[in-house]
Amino acid sequence: MTDIGISPRQAVPRVDSTRLVLILVCASQFMVILDSSIVNVALPTIQHDLGFSASGIAWVVNGYLLTFGGFMLLGGRAADLFGQRRVLIGGLALFTAASLVSGLAMAPGVLVAARVTQGLGAALLAPATVAVLHTRFTEPNARARAFGAWSASGGVGGMAGALAGGAITTGLSWRWIFLINVPIGAILIALAWMALSGKQIRNKATLDLAGAITGTAGLALLILGVMRTADHSWASPSVLGAMGAGVLLLVIFTVVQARFAAQPLMPLRLFGIRRVALGGGMLLLFGGIAVAMWYFTSLFLQNVLGYDAFHAGLGQTPAAVMFLVIARVAAALLPRIGARAVLLAGCACLVVGFVWLAQAHAGSAYLTAVLGPTLVIAIGIGLTFPTLMATTTAAVSDSDAGIVGGIAGTANQSGGSIGLAALAAVAAAGTAHESGQSPAVGLATGYSVVFLLAAGLGVAIAIIGLLLPRNHIDS
Repeated sequence: MTDIGISPRQAVPRVDSTRLVLILVCASQFMVILDSSIVNVALPTIQHDLGFSASGIAWVVNGYLLTFGGFMLLGGRAADLFGQRRVLIGGLALFTAASLVSGLAMAPGVLVAARVTQGLGAALLAPATVAVLHTRFTEPNARARAFGAWSASGGVGGMAGALAGGAITTGLSWRWIFLINVPIGAILIALAWMALSGKQIRNKATLDLAGAITGTAGLALLILGVMRTADHSWASPSVLGAMGAGVLLLVIFTVVQARFAAQPLMPLRLFGIRRVALGGGMLLLFGGIAVAMWYFTSLFLQNVLGYDAFHAGLGQTPAAVMFLVIARVAAALLPRIGARAVLLAGCACLVVGFVWLAQAHAGSAYLTAVLGPTLVIAIGIGLTFPTLMATTTAAVSDSDAGIVGGIAGTANQSGGSIGLAALAAVAAAGTAHESGQSPAVGLATGYSVVFLLAAGLGVAIAIIGLLLPRNHIDS
C-alpha cells in the first residue's frame, strides 16, 4: 500500500470519540452549505411577505455569501490562535442565533442583517471543521476517509437546499428554512462541547489587526463587485469600483503580511509549500466547475427542457447520490494510488462529462443528454474535491491548520462567485448569438458554451495537478 505521505503530527489527547468528531464536522459542513442554497426557492415568498424591493431581495442571499467568503481567512486564523473548539462552538452559536433572528424577522433590514451574521458564523465554522479534521485524524487512511465524508456532506447540503427549500416553504412556511437550524445548531453545540473536550492546539500569537482589516475588507469588496455583475455590466462603475477597491486592499494586505506584520494573519511562507499553493489554485478553478455542474445544469433543465424547480432538483439527485458514493471511493483510493493519480482520473471524468453535456439541446432526452453526462461529472467531482482538500491541508503543521483551511475555503468560495458571474456572462453572450431561434434553442447554445468552458477548467486543473508529487503529500 502506498502511503499518501501525511507526516505524523503531534498527538492530541483524545478523550473524545473520533466518530462523534466526524459526525460533528460533517453535520456542521452540511448546515453551512445548505444555507447557501436553501433560501433561493423561497425568495419570491419572502419578498411578498416582508415587502422587499426587487433589488433588495437579492441581499437575502448575497449578504450571507459576502460575509461567508470574505471572513473565512479570519475564521481560519482565529481557530489557530484561540483554539478549534472555542471557534467552532462560537461559529455554531453565532450561526444558530442568527438563524433564529432570520426566522422571526418582520422587516427586510432585520432579515438581511441576520443573514450577514449567519455568514459570519459560517466563516468561523467552516475552516474550523477543516482544522479539526487535520488535527484529529492523523493516520493517512482515517484522514482520507474523514475528508471524503466531509466533502460528501457539503455536496449533499448544496443539493438538499433546492429540494428542502421548496418543500418547507410550500408545506410549512419560509420561516422554517431558518428556524430548523435552531434545534440542529443546539445539538451540534452540545456535541462539540463533548466531542472536542480535552487539550486544544493553540498558538500564543496575537491577531494581526491590520491584516484582518485589509484582508477581510479586500475579499468582501472583491466578492461584492463580482456579485454586482448579476445586475450591471463588468465595465460599470459600481462593479469596477468595488473590485478595484478590493484588489487595492488585497495588495496592501499582502504588503502588510510580507513586510510589517510581526504575527501575520496569513503567513506568506505557507505558499512556499507546493501543495498549498497548487491546491489553492486548483480549488479556485474547481469553484467554477461546481457552479457549471449544479447551477447551470439546473437552469438547462428548467429553461430548456421545461422542468419546474422541484423536478429540476430531482433530476440532479442521481448525480448527487453518485457524488456521495464516489467521494467515499476517493477516500479509499488516496492511500493506495496517491493524490495525483486520483486527481487526474477525476479531471478526465470532468472533461468527458462536460463535453458530453455540451451536446445537449432543446430536443434532447433527459436520460441520454443530461443524466448520463452528469453522472460522469459527479464521478469527477467526487474524485477531485476531497482529493484537493486533503492535498491542500495535509502538508502543514497543526498550528497552521485553521488558516490553511481558510485559504482552501476562500479559494473555493471565491472561485464559485467569480465562476458564476463569468459563466453567466458567457451564457448570455452565447444566447444572444442565437437570437433568431426559439428561446430554448438560444439558451441551450449559451449553456453549451458554459459546459465546454467547464471542460476547459478540468483540463487546467489536470495540468496543474501534474506538478504535484506522484505519491507523497508532504513532498
